Amino acid sequence: MKSSKLLLLFFLLLTTIACRKNPDPNTEPIIPPVIVPAAGAGLISSSVDFPTADAPLTLSFDPTKGNTELNAFSGDVYIYTGVITEKSTSQTDWKYVKSTSFNTADPASKMTATGNGKYQITLTPRSFYGVPAGEKILKMVMLFRTADGSKVARNKDKSDIYLPIYEAGALAVKFTAPELEPTFVPTPEISIKMVGEQVSVAAISSKSANLTLSLNGTTFASASNATQISGAAKVTAAGSQVVKITATEGGNTAESTFSFVISGTVETAELPSGAREGVVFTNGGTSAIVTLFAPNKQNVYLLGDFNDWKPESKYFMKRTADGNKWWVQIDGLTASREYAYQFLVDGKLKVADPYSEKVLDPANDSFISPNTYPSLMTYPNGKTTGIVSVMQGNTPNYAWKVNSFKRPEKNKLVIYELHLRDFLGTHNYSTLTDTLNYLSRLGVNAIELMPVNEFEGNSSWGYNPSFYFAADKYYGTKQALQRLIDECHTRGIAVIIDMVLNHSFGQSPMVQLYFDENTGKPSAGSPWFNADPTHPFNVGYDMNHESAATKSFVKNVLKFWMEEYKVDGFRFDLSKGFTQKNSGTNDAAVGPWGAYDASRVAIWKNYNSYMKSLDPNNFYVILEHFAADAEEKELAAEGMMFWNNVNHNFTEATMGYIPNSNFSRAFYNTHGFSDPDNLITYMESHDEERMMFKNLSFGNSSGSYSVKNLATALKRQEMAAAFLFSIPGPKMIWQFGELGY
Repeated sequence: MKSSKLLLLFFLLLTTIACRKNPDPNTEPIIPPVIVPAAGAGLISSSVDFPTADAPLTLSFDPTKGNTELNAFSGDVYIYTGVITEKSTSQTDWKYVKSTSFNTADPASKMTATGNGKYQITLTPRSFYGVPAGEKILKMVMLFRTADGSKVARNKDKSDIYLPIYEAGALAVKFTAPELEPTFVPTPEISIKMVGEQVSVAAISSKSANLTLSLNGTTFASASNATQISGAAKVTAAGSQVVKITATEGGNTAESTFSFVISGTVETAELPSGAREGVVFTNGGTSAIVTLFAPNKQNVYLLGDFNDWKPESKYFMKRTADGNKWWVQIDGLTASREYAYQFLVDGKLKVADPYSEKVLDPANDSFISPNTYPSLMTYPNGKTTGIVSVMQGNTPNYAWKVNSFKRPEKNKLVIYELHLRDFLGTHNYSTLTDTLNYLSRLGVNAIELMPVNEFEGNSSWGYNPSFYFAADKYYGTKQALQRLIDECHTRGIAVIIDMVLNHSFGQSPMVQLYFDENTGKPSAGSPWFNADPTHPFNVGYDMNHESAATKSFVKNVLKFWMEEYKVDGFRFDLSKGFTQKNSGTNDAAVGPWGAYDASRVAIWKNYNSYMKSLDPNNFYVILEHFAADAEEKELAAEGMMFWNNVNHNFTEATMGYIPNSNFSRAFYNTHGFSDPDNLITYMESHDEERMMFKNLSFGNSSGSYSVKNLATALKRQEMAAAFLFSIPGPKMIWQFGELGY
């Protein structure tokens, strides 16, 4: 069966008229088109139709457009801005940034309220930014923000905002309709039309010239000795369409194009054998079946290096009969080559693959050292925007030395919680591999890595996850992480991964696929996320673990890490949040959120059983739960383990305050557990202030004896450790706790 609805998907492409010489043979420069469509009276607009580097312009900002984060904001608005010049190596390589700090207000960057809800600033680009006279400015790039940077206005897709800068005196053209969103590759606001409807187009020229508008090479409007032109062309058939504005004057020619595609009918077809969400390669890695789970969408194109990022009919994805999955097979790939790709959904949204094992991030990859991630693939600048996925038919396989690891018994675990960014100056897997002898000598037999799957930005604790199958590149390659785990196993050290499945953040394609821009929340139709969190401690966007789609996704994530990386366990962040029972705003452990929750118990039993089915050999399932003892006792009976925070009591003891120095909750029987195996007790974790800091800042004293004395404070830490490690059951150390850091 096929859908009868024909959909018109606008997708802007830029035509390059001429190239500039590469100023630096060691970098990949931006090769700008001579003519670039600019924004009209949209999110931003310029008082000058064709702004140049050395002439003043007034820039206007409309907070009702774009991501609307500053809409109805009544305070001061600042522009945070820089330029893309001929020396920029990517669309995110801002030069001559005006503000010294994103979170500090720069008086020279303050916008003027116009009284109609908009804001303006007048500037001359070269002098405003301080760009040397010999350096060519290609674009202004900007965001708009509050003084402290807590609210930021961007494009709808949350990308940076760009305004092209033109050559003074040169012939130039640009479109004024359809309205273009000021992304790096400007995109039309009009996104969907039906076959048989007319496409209305308007354009202007910087000089009087002979102007023509054409659709697929056929002229539909012309004007002589004019500076503006408009017309309408009827779309007569499905397929790729190209609209072009051409200006000729005195032997000079300028032109610009945008393209759109009329999608054909959506074909209904079941997934080929062996296909699954994400990418499955066949034919020795030269063919790929790419699948996206996206119920209730109208159409999906696959874009990528293999089709020059154009939504062509060959890459129009089929839909399964249940309406849930989209798929397409692509052939003729080079098995050893990496390909970048994205999905174009309903002609509006470009997202990466939620199942991708590697992604490219135009905003953050340039800050990753080649020592950490050698030969990182270059982002397809000028071809698309946003995060893209990477696939490769024949990926290098790591040769495991340890294929059958005997994990330490639970009650003998000494876990070292570790954050790569803060533990090592190089923040990478390779250096940690070289540091394992230190941890072995310390007596550690398990490392708990704070989240290492892709998260937003580079410098983060990782609790803002975006891609669950991709190891974060800021820490190194997939093979480097596999080698780290393998080397740990050769030393008898287990590896536990901190897994964040309570929530995701805005870079997640799963969030983006079902997001209500008007409310700033996941839409009611999201298969994975709640529009509003069900518990008071949520961050990001709350997952619905009663949804079949969420359960399937979670199990796929767990299976991947267990099989692909041979991890020995997971520490599940915010496990108490895996509930659809709305517990209001009280976050106390003894309040509604911490009370026994039968649904939450069922969810965790289900996930635990699944992990046991994959690996029954003492696999560690650790919950950051802090719920009612009755609930934890029931889950412990299934073999699950629990973080046991006695930081307050131990710190009170080390500081010398007796009334709150009771360690009894460190013992399993005070929780109602039948044995000590399931209670992981710790004096400090990443969530607490360092004990030594509190000793030195707030330590008690008696006469000449003072805990604030460094030597005394350290001795009291040693004494606390002696108490901790004599208590039955597994223990955890937070990195550098052994040094009294």
